[in-house]
Amino acid sequence: MDPHSTAQDVHRCDLCDTAIVHSYCDFCHVILCKPCILDHILDEYDKHKIVPFKDRRSTLIYPKCETHSHKICEYQCENCNNILVCSSCMASKQHKGHCFVEILEVYKTKREVVEKDKVELENHISPTYEKIAFDLEEQLTNLDGGYKKLTTTMSKQGEQWHREIDIIINKMKTEISEIKVKHRDILQKHLNEIKQIQSLIKQTLLDLGELEKSTEISRTIEYSSKIREFSKLPPKVNVSMPIFIPKTINSEKLYSLFGQITPLSTPTEENILSLNQLNTTVEELLDEPKLVATMKTGHNIFRCIACHSENRIWTSGETNEIKCFNSKGSLLQTVYTKSGVFPNDITVYSDGDLIVSDGGKKTVYKVNIGQTEELIRLEEWRPLNLCVTTTGDLLVTMYSDDKTQSKVVCYSGTAAKQTIQFDNIGKPLYSGNSTVKYITENRNHDICVADCGAGALVVVNQDGKLRWRYTGHPSTTKIQPFRPRGITTDSQSRILTADIDNHCIHILDQNGQFLRYIDNCDLKNPSGVSVDNNGYLFVCELKQSNVKKIKYSK
Repeated sequence: MDPHSTAQDVHRCDLCDTAIVHSYCDFCHVILCKPCILDHILDEYDKHKIVPFKDRRSTLIYPKCETHSHKICEYQCENCNNILVCSSCMASKQHKGHCFVEILEVYKTKREVVEKDKVELENHISPTYEKIAFDLEEQLTNLDGGYKKLTTTMSKQGEQWHREIDIIINKMKTEISEIKVKHRDILQKHLNEIKQIQSLIKQTLLDLGELEKSTEISRTIEYSSKIREFSKLPPKVNVSMPIFIPKTINSEKLYSLFGQITPLSTPTEENILSLNQLNTTVEELLDEPKLVATMKTGHNIFRCIACHSENRIWTSGETNEIKCFNSKGSLLQTVYTKSGVFPNDITVYSDGDLIVSDGGKKTVYKVNIGQTEELIRLEEWRPLNLCVTTTGDLLVTMYSDDKTQSKVVCYSGTAAKQTIQFDNIGKPLYSGNSTVKYITENRNHDICVADCGAGALVVVNQDGKLRWRYTGHPSTTKIQPFRPRGITTDSQSRILTADIDNHCIHILDQNGQFLRYIDNCDLKNPSGVSVDNNGYLFVCELKQSNVKKIKYSK
């Protein structure tokens, strides 16, 4: 019996395979006995990290500096797109006056994401796909029985018609067989797609398992979560069985009166993974929201805010300056609009690139390391507000040049793939004017628009069908008309919107039910809002130039 695969046997040295383990190389991940330690470290003494076996996998492996190969990188430069730097880099002219963050903190944050993603995949997403596959397999198993019942019913009807109807029976059975083949093909196609996704999930789990055990910082901070991709489930297949409908015998119209077979129907249902399933714990709202910090931005009229991370907060007002701050309020970068006028809105792609809505130029463009790239150019319409979806698409609210129409357009890259403008009876969903219409996507893929001109939140599903409207909550203290400005969502699918004239934030659930106000943090004319990855709410005050950081959930 192989001693390495025997649970009762003690660990053995990986080099000599006989001696009892004493130590562990945290760099090479090799088990060592005491005599073999010297042999193992002879090649590169400084490289190896020998620790007691009980402390194995406790040493973090920092990446080497590409510029100064004899040093390791312990920081990221926030001003240089978060590149890794060593102490010599930090002291160089290239990084003079820049802001740095310890990569150990980034590593810890990413480790939390890895652990959380692994739990969500193992406990919720993967079992959901297994259930879908089981349902499809069960339909395939019962397919023959269902069709057998169908042909039996037809045969009983045929017996009454004697020999003159046999030809018609055989013809209709042939039709049934053809439909059955189509039915099977449809189910099998969807089953194959589900199993392919399951295979990807299993591979991701294996990768996460390796990443969870890994102590290599570079691999861990380069990890990109696939939870959003796997959370968007495929449509549920529900293929209805054909129905045979007997008719009264008429010898002159045998075929038409014998009966009819309904065509194969393949309606699909939207198959959305429950957000309650995705979250292992539900974050409750605090009884009393807390003001954590206030940052000065220098903006004159402060309109928009977009948090890429806690340490990269983009802001804009009614000037041509777009400023990026870290969480301590230090200015990291300033970008100027191409048109020279203030931007209608800003947002950030998942890779950190800034996106700008420039109404003056009728364009939307991307900014990366000082370089701009035009994404969208409109004619007869002007872009207003922006949102990047979980799939990387770009949602843009816009209004017509004559200010009589408004709509939401979804872009994949530079191509428009969906337009949302009217409800199911042809009535406009949004007010037809140039008033701001901030937009966000919820975790269930609902598209939420704060229509300031209409005094309402308008929420549609991902197909553009109206789900609900919210026009404010009855209150004896909030006496001004509800005019929502900024809008955002959090990890619990709650919707937060700024009530600019009543100086507060409304918090709703994903179905439009009012939960509470945030009205105790001395907010003055709140405009743009954004929630970061740690669940903090950032609010920009229109006339105060302040960003207020608020903790509102446990």
